[in-house]
Amino acid sequence: MLAAAVIAQPSLAHDHAAGVSPDNPLANKVREINARFADVSVATAEGYAPIPCVSGVEGGAMGIHYVNGALIEDGVVDIGKPEAVMYEPQADGSMQLVAVEYITTKGPANLDGHLFSFTNAPNRYGLPPFYELHVWAWRANPTGTFADMNPNVSCDATVAATN
Repeated sequence: MLAAAVIAQPSLAHDHAAGVSPDNPLANKVREINARFADVSVATAEGYAPIPCVSGVEGGAMGIHYVNGALIEDGVVDIGKPEAVMYEPQADGSMQLVAVEYITTKGPANLDGHLFSFTNAPNRYGLPPFYELHVWAWRANPTGTFADMNPNVSCDATVAATN
């Protein structure tokens, strides 16, 4: 029974991608290769651990990042092994896959011709200077497929759960 539920999860990830531009080749690749992360337990089984929900000062959010520190340290950018997998917390306590983030300390970096953004230190993550690329493959982002914050994502369910 559990296997059937896990197998069904990747197709759910595609359902949540409604509204995401179908003409973005990198987002399409990311969605296909990383569909397994629709089930957050896959991320934890692969060594990812959550950090608190990240909200923007001007609205929107990135959600809860499940980060794999070993992948950040290895310096390798691999489309099938994002350094962070991003989820929006839901009111029922579940997590909905919205994006992935590729992170490296070696740069300038790019993935399929898309340049990473540079983040200097000190930063809110406690990391040394790094390069990052968000890919909003499962949630439409009106500010862009590769923008940091997404006005269509919220940390409100996390805040409500802690009050």
